[in-house]
Amino acid sequence: AGLLALTAGRAVTDSAPRAGWVVAVCALLAAVYAAGVRAPAVGQSALAAGVWLAGTGAVWAALLVLSPDGLWIAFPLYFLELHLLRLRWGLAAVAVTACAAIGGFLGHSGAVTPGAFLGPLLGGAVAVATVLGYQALYRESERRRELIEELIATRAELAAAERGAGILAERERLAREIHDTLAQGLSSIQLLLRAAERALSEDPAAGSPTPAAAALAHIGRAREENLAEARRFVRALTPPDLEHGSLAAALERLCSGAPGPRVRFSVSGTPRELPTPYEVALLRIAQSALANVVRHARADRAEITLTFMDTSVTLDVVDDGRGFDPASAPSGEGGFGLPAMRARAESLGGLFTVESAPGQGSAVAVTLPLPLEA
Repeated sequence: AGLLALTAGRAVTDSAPRAGWVVAVCALLAAVYAAGVRAPAVGQSALAAGVWLAGTGAVWAALLVLSPDGLWIAFPLYFLELHLLRLRWGLAAVAVTACAAIGGFLGHSGAVTPGAFLGPLLGGAVAVATVLGYQALYRESERRRELIEELIATRAELAAAERGAGILAERERLAREIHDTLAQGLSSIQLLLRAAERALSEDPAAGSPTPAAAALAHIGRAREENLAEARRFVRALTPPDLEHGSLAAALERLCSGAPGPRVRFSVSGTPRELPTPYEVALLRIAQSALANVVRHARADRAEITLTFMDTSVTLDVVDDGRGFDPASAPSGEGGFGLPAMRARAESLGGLFTVESAPGQGSAVAVTLPLPLEA
């Protein structure tokens, strides 16, 4: 724009013979250039860019015929051609533009001097060197950006792999501990129970089955269920309660077999299939909360409600027991209890809340957001 204004201004101030034509062609060249800059197709299509450059060059050639000052427009044209065309075609366009500039200068001056050739050629060489250097810097910057993105992705993958390895190592450690302690202890209890049952059955004074024998049988069944749980935990399998039925059915069985207070189970909303980690977490939280009710609440009634909503699933365990202060509640034997339930819920992105007060019962609620594929 500055060079066009300079060319038109010199033609007017110097009273050139064709000053009006020079101003008109400068305005036309500015209009053609502005139209190409605003046209989206020029930046998206090589054909459109070539057509625009050809039109711009034709108008510039007319200006070059009318005024020797049009020679200076060649320098920005170099950059324009190298920017829009492939390198091979850009170099050819720069060469043609330089030749046209040399021809225009010779035509107006009539004298052949070294400057007539060196000026346009040096200008073209500077433009080519500048563009090639910029392109090399751009490619290097892109390579560095891609390398940084790759390093960030690799670091994230390594961190995820390390977390996964840590989780697996901890699971293996827990599995070994459970196998070597809890499972073995339950097996020993089973052997002792069987020996006691045989002794009672062989006792001639016992007659029909005694309450002690029935209690031993009940203890044996409970031991078998817990041993199965321990072994399945060691092998990282689905809990037996969920293996042959839904979560609602497992919670129904949990409520019907719970000792102590009367426990009612209900489902709200439209049941839907949940991912296995969700079902396991909800079942374990219900088991732990109900165990707390049986052991500590001294409640007469309790209720477990499973609620399905559009984007979440909620489990509520409510009792009418003696209540407690959640802020000062103990964590339970072995460090489990409420913190373990909260950890299960938060590991799946859920929300765990406890509402209770002395003498007012208690309510435990966990809400898990449903994944998109659920």
